[in-house]
Amino acid sequence: MKYDLLASRSDYTSPDRPVSRFAYRFCTPMFYAKIFMIVLAASRLAKRGIYGDNQWIKSSYNTVKSLESVGGHFKIENAHVYRGLKTPCVFVSNHMSVLETFVLPCLIQPYRPVTFVVKESLIDYPLFKWVMRSRNPIVVGRENPRQDLKTVLLEGQKRLKNNISVVIFPQTTRSHTFDPNAFNTLGVKLALRGKVPVVPVALKTDAWGLGDKHKDFGEVDPSRQVHICFAEPLHAKGSGKDEHKMIIDFISDKLNTWQAEEERSR
Repeated sequence: MKYDLLASRSDYTSPDRPVSRFAYRFCTPMFYAKIFMIVLAASRLAKRGIYGDNQWIKSSYNTVKSLESVGGHFKIENAHVYRGLKTPCVFVSNHMSVLETFVLPCLIQPYRPVTFVVKESLIDYPLFKWVMRSRNPIVVGRENPRQDLKTVLLEGQKRLKNNISVVIFPQTTRSHTFDPNAFNTLGVKLALRGKVPVVPVALKTDAWGLGDKHKDFGEVDPSRQVHICFAEPLHAKGSGKDEHKMIIDFISDKLNTWQAEEERSR
């Protein structure tokens, strides 16, 4: 199935393809028009209860191709690291934009059943709510950290016991900058409780900008390359403090490297 194409590679770099001047100039409305159609089609299937894993992978893959069609470029690294695991795992990542929620499924789901920890508003979002609900996510309110911890540990263990890996964004909100102090230990705690590995994920997805009035609808900037890099699985021990620091260091180092590369290319 062509939708497995990205996941079948350890590394992926978008091919250089000509993009019309019109598509590049009007990349934001063209990209959002494509995303709307992807979500609309997925929502219709999910509402009927027939939006399965393959459909989710397809939607995710089409998102990648939609951004590439308006001049966007992806660089994905080390997508093989979680394939050989004998257990589910917890993916712990920074959170820049909506893009990672759309793209990660086509990288992970072909090899490991996966779901996300999401904020409550996403399961009530017009159209998208049907898609999100069909994926059996772990829902948190983001207003009561103690309750969110209990919910993630309880519901997360249920998913892990059913061989479903979990993606967690420990930041309280999406941000184009990375603040280690706002990056909580929830992912490591779930991995410890579930006795499964942690797979750190560093990503740079600011090609999909954050809007001023509505975060989900910012400007699209194809000149900003999308980076996603998976680190080798970590097996947390004790309190998980050391592993948490390793995750933060990995993400910080990658972001600094990517930012420096972007500045040199301009």
